[in-house]
Amino acid sequence: MKKNVILGIAISILCIPLFMWVAWLCSPKQKLVIAIIDKTVVNKGTQEHLSLSWVLNHNKFSKTSKELYKSDRDYFGFFPLNENKYKVKGLERFSFEQLEQLSLDCDAVYYTDAYGLYNMDWYKEKKPYGILYGGLSDQDIEFLQLMKQKKKPIITEFNILGDPTDMENREKFESLFHIQWTGWSGRYYKSLNKKVNKELPTWVVNNYEKSNNATWSFQKEGIVLVKGAQVVVLEMEKELKTAHPFIVSNSKAQSMYAVPEKINYTFWFDIIKIDSNYNESNAVYHLDVTKKGNMILKKNNIPNSFPAVTTNKSGSYKFTYLSGDFCDNKISLNTSYFKGIEIFQSTFYDSENLESQKEFFWRFYKPMISNILKDYIHE
Repeated sequence: MKKNVILGIAISILCIPLFMWVAWLCSPKQKLVIAIIDKTVVNKGTQEHLSLSWVLNHNKFSKTSKELYKSDRDYFGFFPLNENKYKVKGLERFSFEQLEQLSLDCDAVYYTDAYGLYNMDWYKEKKPYGILYGGLSDQDIEFLQLMKQKKKPIITEFNILGDPTDMENREKFESLFHIQWTGWSGRYYKSLNKKVNKELPTWVVNNYEKSNNATWSFQKEGIVLVKGAQVVVLEMEKELKTAHPFIVSNSKAQSMYAVPEKINYTFWFDIIKIDSNYNESNAVYHLDVTKKGNMILKKNNIPNSFPAVTTNKSGSYKFTYLSGDFCDNKISLNTSYFKGIEIFQSTFYDSENLESQKEFFWRFYKPMISNILKDYIHE
């Protein structure tokens, strides 16, 4: 009798994934045509927009009434092939008439990453320094203007304003959406020891030593802030009370996006200013600094609290700016095929592993983007 009960429980547990998959299969498709722009696809894993692909697939948002999105095909930007070969299929090849037609055909646009690739990123050997492909182009600006005019949802995120976007197009973007990049970007590192942490860029260390006329001697975890060749380092226990930034969402954001009040964020971010006559930030970054850390921030005109998620106030257009590399999460697309997978989301991340963005994906990015897109469909 006891064995039968245990067997029954085991079979029930094993059947749960099957039921979840069948439930996903039976869910109706919801047509939502999104122009996805990703200029930083280093390999066919499409990591830079994989999080968005997960959300689209899980919610069965489809590009046609029958066909779901394919992450390695359905985007504009850089397409890696084999043996250092590639294709560029971005908006740069479009005429104004084609951009106009695209803006009519699309329901929304999402710029997941406009940074692109430099020659050394792609060829992995000595090549002339320079950009291979990337940055906001004239066609990107034109398309964004058309989408704004048609009041269609526009979602953009880091790094759309930094290099290699030129100053002219950066200023056009800032004027179009009433935000301003301060020039500062930053990231958390689990270890600032340059001998231990291979993720720590050499250019960060070199620029710090040149701009500060000092030796890089940091050992603990902390935050690196960069502006051109200028580098500011905040180290745990010296300049930081909490080693990493966190995002604080007000009650409006929690209600709109179903996100927690506070969550860790440990990847790249940028620091912007917003025109409060047009925009609002219902989720903000916070740097938990010591007295010494606060003095360093003030000396460099860096705020310890700044926008994380910015949206426009009026209904004249629909704009969201994510001040971080939010879409870049190492997530498995396989889990998107199971309806109700959110119930088990805590099994997919380790809250103690600060360098992993998986908790951020499950608790912040996924619900936020899902709700933004669902709201548009309901409208």
